[in-house]
Amino acid sequence: MKVSIVIRTLNEERYLEELLTAIADQKYDGDTEVVVVDSGSSDRTLAIADQYEARLTYIEKAEFSFGRSLNIGCAFSTGDILVFISGHCIPRDEHWLSQLVAPIVEKKAGYVYGRQVGRDTTKFSESRVFNQYFPDNDNTSTADFFCNNANSAIRRDVWEALKFDEDVTGLEDMELAQRYCLSGGQVSYVSQACVFHIHNENWKQTKHRYEREALALQSIAPEIYLSLSDALRFLFVAILHDCAQAIEERCLLREISSIVSFRFAQYWGSYLGSRRGRAVSSKQRMNYFYPRR
Repeated sequence: MKVSIVIRTLNEERYLEELLTAIADQKYDGDTEVVVVDSGSSDRTLAIADQYEARLTYIEKAEFSFGRSLNIGCAFSTGDILVFISGHCIPRDEHWLSQLVAPIVEKKAGYVYGRQVGRDTTKFSESRVFNQYFPDNDNTSTADFFCNNANSAIRRDVWEALKFDEDVTGLEDMELAQRYCLSGGQVSYVSQACVFHIHNENWKQTKHRYEREALALQSIAPEIYLSLSDALRFLFVAILHDCAQAIEERCLLREISSIVSFRFAQYWGSYLGSRRGRAVSSKQRMNYFYPRR
């Protein structure tokens, strides 16, 4: 089966060449193509993509949403299986692609996501978040609609039937997975299909990320609401657990500032997004998708 690897980019020159090299080194018995959906890069992103013979398509910043950019990339692609990977993710080994698409090829699932781990610049607490949501054990379910498009694959006919929601401010993967599971489809998690996910965000960007995802979660699971007391309680517990782990790893003094800053950005952003109504102005959307560096 032919695989189209769709990458959303905006100034991803720092890791894109490493990503495209890792993709070229994959051991997959089938045709592949790389599709880059760019939303206005001003660095060397497009030159690097062209160097590796990726097929390029574009989306205007004013029109951008995660779901819309993926729909554009999927429509532009020609593969039977659509693979999504972030421009700042790197496959851990040469078997990533074959492992990721295996449940689809073997007709065990129509939507698949793989493991994510941190790397050298990953913040201590974010590595713990990765470990929580992407454990070292596989799972296939018709009820659990968690999914993440930083490292995922979907059968083309599933995408064609459902398409990604172009209005949500994040979690477009979970939103589609929820509809797919409700229709009887299966979502599979493959721990061996692992990537390094490298977030080099400042604290404002981290807060924005969790805020827009919490806002999107209202559309997917409106019964989930994070009150201020919930946020404060979760913040305290998360910091406590992170510090205990840091003590075990003998790095508390080095990591304590990062632990407090990350967890505050996570839960303050989540609280703000949960509190905000579903209607989002154009200015707010631009802040969510393009926070100032």
